[in-house]
Amino acid sequence: MSAEIVTVRQGSSPLILSMPHPGTGVPADVAVQFNERGKLVEDTDWHMRQLYSFAAPFAPSIVEAQLSRFVIDLNRDPAGVSLYPGQATTELVPSTTFDGAPIWQKAPDAAEIERRKTAYFQPYHTALASEIERVKAEHGYCVLWDCHSIKSVIPRLFPGTLPTLNLGTNSGESCAPSVEAAAVAAMARHPFTQIANGRFKGGWITRHYGRPFERVHALQMEIALSAYLTDEAAPWTFDATKASTLQTALSAIIAAALDAAKQLERSRS
Repeated sequence: MSAEIVTVRQGSSPLILSMPHPGTGVPADVAVQFNERGKLVEDTDWHMRQLYSFAAPFAPSIVEAQLSRFVIDLNRDPAGVSLYPGQATTELVPSTTFDGAPIWQKAPDAAEIERRKTAYFQPYHTALASEIERVKAEHGYCVLWDCHSIKSVIPRLFPGTLPTLNLGTNSGESCAPSVEAAAVAAMARHPFTQIANGRFKGGWITRHYGRPFERVHALQMEIALSAYLTDEAAPWTFDATKASTLQTALSAIIAAALDAAKQLERSRS
């Protein structure tokens, strides 16, 4: 499996951090198809590995994409089905930025999309599925935390300013109720605007892998970039002071979800 597509760092705990959108890599044959806007790969989840550096004591596994979501979006249904019917979104292979600006000189055709699914989409999901199975085999259960971030103001996608913390559990279907409740309660103890299952309920990763009846508890956290960047624009500079407060909150939320999953597992045994 090519390191330029996905990297996997195996941990020793039930926690997996999935990072499908921090990559900025673009294969040469795809790069030549971008227009000037596409070359900016601006809808990246910037600095995910640095932001989640606080999680080291949890000993998580980390599955991290290296390619830009503009190449193919690893958090979309590979069948092309919209995650949010009736609402604006971007496709499996995005045709525009989040705010609607075209990114291709000529949009990829169906054959090219299929090629990218095989070459770039499948390796990430093969790696993630393998890691979920490994963690389940070792611990009996898994907590999958899907890491995301986005600009706080995108009128095409949502009105007004997005809450800082957006927890998604596919409306309670992707994890056990006690795991969701623990995460929501922990989130409420921190001074950030927040919502659970609001505009972002969890993408394809959360919905596909979250199977609480099979002891896989998946939660997505979408974070407003304003909470940890100096500015929500290039050069997308990480702000360690801002991030510190956010990291404290994220650590507590993840710890609560892990503890609830552990308690649930004990009650089943």
